[in-house]
Parts: sequence; C-alpha cells; structure tokens
Amino acid sequence: MTLTINAAFDGGNIRVVRVEGDRVDLEIVADTDSDFYQWFYFRVGGAKGRDLTFRILNGAGSAFPQGWPGYHVRASTDRQDWRMTPTAYADGVIEWQWRGDSDLVWFAYFEPYTMERHHDLVARIAARGVHHEELGQTLDGQAIDYFRIGSGPRQVWLYARQHPGESMAEWWMEGALDWLTSSAAGPLLAKGTVHVVPNMNPDGTRRGHLRTNAVGVNLNREWHAPTPERSPEVLCVRNRMDQTGVDFAIDVHGDEAIPANFIAGFEGIPSWTEEHGAKFYEYGRRLAGHTPDFQTQMGYEKASAGNANLAMSTNQVAERFGAVSVTLEMPFKDHDPNPDALHGWSGERSAKLGVSCLEVLSEMIGEI
Repeated sequence: MTLTINAAFDGGNIRVVRVEGDRVDLEIVADTDSDFYQWFYFRVGGAKGRDLTFRILNGAGSAFPQGWPGYHVRASTDRQDWRMTPTAYADGVIEWQWRGDSDLVWFAYFEPYTMERHHDLVARIAARGVHHEELGQTLDGQAIDYFRIGSGPRQVWLYARQHPGESMAEWWMEGALDWLTSSAAGPLLAKGTVHVVPNMNPDGTRRGHLRTNAVGVNLNREWHAPTPERSPEVLCVRNRMDQTGVDFAIDVHGDEAIPANFIAGFEGIPSWTEEHGAKFYEYGRRLAGHTPDFQTQMGYEKASAGNANLAMSTNQVAERFGAVSVTLEMPFKDHDPNPDALHGWSGERSAKLGVSCLEVLSEMIGEI
C-alpha cells in the first residue's frame, strides 16, 4: 500500500519533506506569524507490516530544543491509548521507528486534546446544571468558554491552555471539572466560588500551534495590556477577573524540558511580602505530600526582587489582586519521581493531578 501522511484535522501539524521507501522525513510547521514550533500531530496510513523510520529534521530550531533529549514520541492506533515509543535525538533530528499491525497510526508530541473534545467537555459540564457563559470570542470567532461553580466568598480562578500545544493542561481541566461537579467538592464550594476557563486559546488549539493564537501572539505575555486586536482571549478573562476579584489562581501549563510536575510563583512582584509568598510555598508543600505525582525539588529559578514580568498572568494576577497565584507545569516527558514506563506522563495522570490540586486547595481555602 501507498504510505500516506496527513495532518489536515483538528490540532494537526506536520509537513512532509520526502518519503523514500520506508523512511519518512518531516518538519514541524511554525505557528502562524511566529517562529514558535514544537507541537506535532499527524496520522500515517498504509503502515501495516512495514518497518518505518520517521525523522523530524528541524528539531534544532524548535522553541525548546533542550526538551528533545530524553523525550519519547506518543503513538496510538485508536486515538484512545497513547504510548511512548523509543525516540532518539541527535544533530537536530528527532527519530523513531514503527512497526505495527494496523494500517493506521497516529503520532503526537503529547496525547492530544482537540477542540472537538473541548466541546464535549463543555457540553457535559453544562448539562450538570453548572453556570456557563461565553466570555468573548477569539480572532477566529471561537468561544472563550467559562464556568462558575459554587457560592463561597473566596474567589478561585482556574485557567488553562494559554499555550495550545500544552495539551496536558486541558486534560488537567477535565479532571478538575469532573471533581468540581461531584459531591466531593462540597466543602470547597461552600467556602469558594470557582471560575473556570478550560481553554484560553481555542484558535491555536485547532490550528495545531505550540504557543500562540491566530496572529502569532503569546497570550502569556499580554496580561499587562491585552487588546482586542492582539489578545481578546486575555482581555475578556482579565475583565471578568476585575469584576470578581481573585484570591487564588492556577494557570495550567506544560514544560518541555523538566521531567517532573512543579509550580512556579510570583516572586519579584512589586508588592511581594514573605507572608504572601508563604501561602504559595505551603500549597506546594501540601501538594507534594498529597500525591506522588508532584514534587518541589525541580522547577524554575525565582525572579529577584522587583524583576517579575508583569506581562505574565501569574505575576499580574498576584500583583493586581493580591492573589495566591500559581503556574502549574506538567511534563511532556514523564514525572521522573513516579514514572510510567509505558505511557509516560499522560492525559489520565494530568486529570488525576487536577483532582489532587483541588483536594489540597479544599483543605487550604480557609487560610488563603
């Protein structure tokens, strides 16, 4: 059979350079009007019984080439079970082999979370009687979906996927929303009102972008001065935050290089105090004690006094509202302190971490 490679679907991204026998040379396509690229997602037809070699040639120019060493491509023959496949990286080339019993196989940078699955999630949660609104629209005209759950006085904001290629972030949201609509969430919802934006960047998600929206803008550098022309996604969310206030916030992301789950905070904001920061550190400490899928040893360097970037949401929200503001990062590799040799870090584990994060918040909400 003729070998076919196709990425013309929701969230797809790849360019075929050449096919020579059983060797396929590929390139990842950059985000629109941007130099960012790293996300890929494509299917291969005619694969049954062949010993195929795939090579992505432009790894060196990707957004985070330091993420490729130790990384494993995710593969699936049913788009449900995504497993790691042994992957090599040398001289800017990402390479792996495939031999399977199915005509079709899909490969991705991480287990995908498409816009179609997003709409299924939104429909499921809304059908449970949860308050839903369309806060605004993207530049492509897609909805910015928003849920409000609970009636307590503490204002909690959860938002994800500013960077669309970080698909683990919406898997986290799926777990969080299912927990929030269960009886287990009662104590949290009595003390807090939870505001949820499951996907901040629908355009980038559907287009197969790594990091930007429809016009090549990194939304997590727009929080100081969002505009309708560049970043309506941030503008509508920040405007609603101004209406509700924020006491606690989690901005959910994925990290290319660090093989672990960790959180980053708001050190370096102009209004930083040790008392304010202590609540952030206590949340991380309790989360690490709550689940083996979180740790506090690995993470980002802290900003020095007065040098926080207020264009980033966690810093802006902490400074603007006095919130305990958290960036949660999950790996494209695996959570090495508690590894899974078959799946690595996965959508299922991301969803479970979403539950763990909220269980710890439920314990702490009265202290924030």
